[in-house]
Amino acid sequence: MVLALVLLGLFELGNWAAHRLLHIAIILMVAFFISLAMEPAVDALAARGIPRGLGTALIFVVVNGCVVIFALALGVLLVQTVGNGVNELPRLLDQLIDWINSTFNQHLTPNQLRDRLLHDSNNISEYAERAANTGLGISGTVLVGLGELLTIALFSIYITADGPKLRRTVCSVLPPQRQGEVLRAWELAITKTGGYLYSRALLAVISAVCHGVFLALIGIPNALALGIWFGVVASFIPTIGTYVAAALPILVALTDNPVDAIWIIIFAVLYQWFQDYLLQPRITARTVDVNPAVALLAVLCGGALLGAVGAILAIPATATVQAFLSAYVKRYTVEDDPRIERVGRKREREAEARKPSPASE
Repeated sequence: MVLALVLLGLFELGNWAAHRLLHIAIILMVAFFISLAMEPAVDALAARGIPRGLGTALIFVVVNGCVVIFALALGVLLVQTVGNGVNELPRLLDQLIDWINSTFNQHLTPNQLRDRLLHDSNNISEYAERAANTGLGISGTVLVGLGELLTIALFSIYITADGPKLRRTVCSVLPPQRQGEVLRAWELAITKTGGYLYSRALLAVISAVCHGVFLALIGIPNALALGIWFGVVASFIPTIGTYVAAALPILVALTDNPVDAIWIIIFAVLYQWFQDYLLQPRITARTVDVNPAVALLAVLCGGALLGAVGAILAIPATATVQAFLSAYVKRYTVEDDPRIERVGRKREREAEARKPSPASE
């Protein structure tokens, strides 16, 4: 009984510590994947004679510069979009009232609608109080998120700068026959994670240029910012990224010229087809080769487990596991069989049917 109570106490203590440290473990995992993505570029700089610490700092500055540019472009875009929406609000409100009157046989006017909305001052006060509380909550969430991003950045810098030393430390506690396997898995993780992020970055640049030029040609405001938004979202959100990214340009087009929204939808669909079937296979042929259905399943599972972080890291993690298993899982030669290719079997049956029968001969 004493032993059982001691084991139960240790289990409860471990469970409590695991729940407390889970968030830190997620931060370390994200930092580790970021370091895997940064390591090929840092290794290339180190091969040119640049100290590893300085190379890590340079790559970190470049990456964060791109993030800042994206954030600034998105901020300018949101401010101008909100401004255009406020300017167009009276016209849109008049159209809404006209639609309500014609559809439901009403006789509303803008003044009546305003009086109904502002009839109860207590409700307005409650709405204002809720908005203030929501604003405070969002501010606290943003500050916590910035702190976590800073922590992830520091850990990723330390892990990348001391990559060889960290691998040597890990291998020093393993028997010699296991060290090669660990280093092989580590190298696969670096190759797949870095290749995935670099290929996605290239796809994002191409998508941003194409969409920015198209939006500028049809006269959409803030075409450059919208192009950057389109490229980043469409490239780093698998499968449905293009359609998610199209929502904001369509909203901008609706406030300016609704006909342009149709052209944006058509271009987004055509570009998604071009990216999925022509551009992406050529770019990712040497980096990450994951079946689209497997990629979507991995993103869904990663999002269910770890939220947005899991969704982003799901594909490189899946590609790493897939490459590691392919190196150790034994495969056999598959003999030719018409049951594998159903089309081939159908053609064989058609050929048999076209052969003359012995009676006709």
